[in-house]
Amino acid sequence: MDQLWKRISLLFGAMIVGSLLTGAVLTLPQPLNRGVLAQDAPRQPDRPLQSHPLATAQDLSSAFRNVAESIRPSVVSISTKQTEVIGGAQSLPPGLRQQVPPGFEDFFDFGARRPQKREHEGMGSGVIVRSDGYILTNNHVVEDADTLSVQMSDDTVIDAKVVGTDPQTDLAVLKVDLSGLQPVLLGNSDEIRVGDWVLAIGSPFGLDQTVTAGIISGKNRIQGIVDDGNGFEDFLQTDAAINPGNSGGPLVNLRGELVGINTAILSRSGVSAGIGFAIPVSLAKPVLESIIENGEVRRGFLGAQVVDVTPERIKKYSLSAQSGALIGAVLENQPAATAGLQPGDVVTRLDGKEIKSGAQLRNYVASRPPGSTVVMDVNRNGKESKVTVHLQERTGAAMAMFGSGEVMGALLIPVTPESASKYGYEGLRSGLIVNSIRDGSLAAQGELQVGDVIESAAGIQVSSADQLKMIMDEAIEQRQSVRLTVRRGNTRMLLVVR
Repeated sequence: MDQLWKRISLLFGAMIVGSLLTGAVLTLPQPLNRGVLAQDAPRQPDRPLQSHPLATAQDLSSAFRNVAESIRPSVVSISTKQTEVIGGAQSLPPGLRQQVPPGFEDFFDFGARRPQKREHEGMGSGVIVRSDGYILTNNHVVEDADTLSVQMSDDTVIDAKVVGTDPQTDLAVLKVDLSGLQPVLLGNSDEIRVGDWVLAIGSPFGLDQTVTAGIISGKNRIQGIVDDGNGFEDFLQTDAAINPGNSGGPLVNLRGELVGINTAILSRSGVSAGIGFAIPVSLAKPVLESIIENGEVRRGFLGAQVVDVTPERIKKYSLSAQSGALIGAVLENQPAATAGLQPGDVVTRLDGKEIKSGAQLRNYVASRPPGSTVVMDVNRNGKESKVTVHLQERTGAAMAMFGSGEVMGALLIPVTPESASKYGYEGLRSGLIVNSIRDGSLAAQGELQVGDVIESAAGIQVSSADQLKMIMDEAIEQRQSVRLTVRRGNTRMLLVVR
């Protein structure tokens, strides 16, 4: 009898546990509205598990489908061709060649290579931004291309011309001779938040009109990959699959609005690893408008060296602000100085927008047209004030004037098209050229020479004398040596300054 009662008790216990488990699996409470605490929310009736998730999944699927269908006419595939001439070396000296009878040259030029043409083909994506045929894409998609063709969503293929490029943001604008096209709607990338759904559309591996879905994984990413690390970056990070061929294609939100231009991936294999980067539309729009209007990008110029506010700099300079953009140096008679900005000021807001880094300030100023006015919230020794700055135009001459200076006993000038040409570095875009060296100086002891180009110091790419001076000052304070990456002619070397 005792065994029977034990079995009955176990049976009832199992039925109760099973009932509880069944209830937990088969029911799901309604989601709470944002901002409503769980204990304050009205009790919702239990609903079967099957209906709610299925309806939600179908709604999300419909949203993806609607966006994909609406954006399709605005997305294009871009094909490029570039011809490279190789060979052409002669094995016989000119004096001997003159003694070879006509028609017998090939018998004597055993080691000669006749000039050959090699054709390279490339593939990328783009997005229509105006109904009269303007297309936005990446600069690296069309750079050095001899011919360009664009395939529309209806499979029409048409030649395209480059209106203008901007290597400093890796953007380019193309034009096709068509009208009545459907342009993409421009969204607000500043308002997008981490966790928001996005779609990436393009031609990965030549598969046109491919759509992938993901979320915004991060904002304000600085990767140092644009224009050899001297460009303007403020990437959106996404886990929507981006692969070779996606470059230049749109990243859109679930309203079908353009929020970014897909540009790069972080991957060891060269294919998507779930970390992709897109140029936000807030950075791309001013570049687009300037290229269409002027054929080139015209940028605002502040005339100040700006760096990040870090714990080390807070301690070193006794800063009151915990974040923002620190003014490290100010050039005389330029916009920052004229407005009253001083070294040690921390810019916390710019035209009402919060500033958290030096890169954000540089990007914003560069996105404003010359002659425009910006209002800065400035923290100086713990006191807040507003400063109005009238921007000038950012030119090679202005940057050279600002970036020049003496460091380690060497007069340094930044690389510009003019200075690079003068010292025989055609095509060089960044660095500091050694213009002169004082005898017995630290630069002389470090074996620097006139004409050397300092590309980086302590692993940090340098573009101004003030930037290099800050690196050297920190090294001196910590009694450390500094490794310089130096280009001398066609040779790149490491020099150590102790």
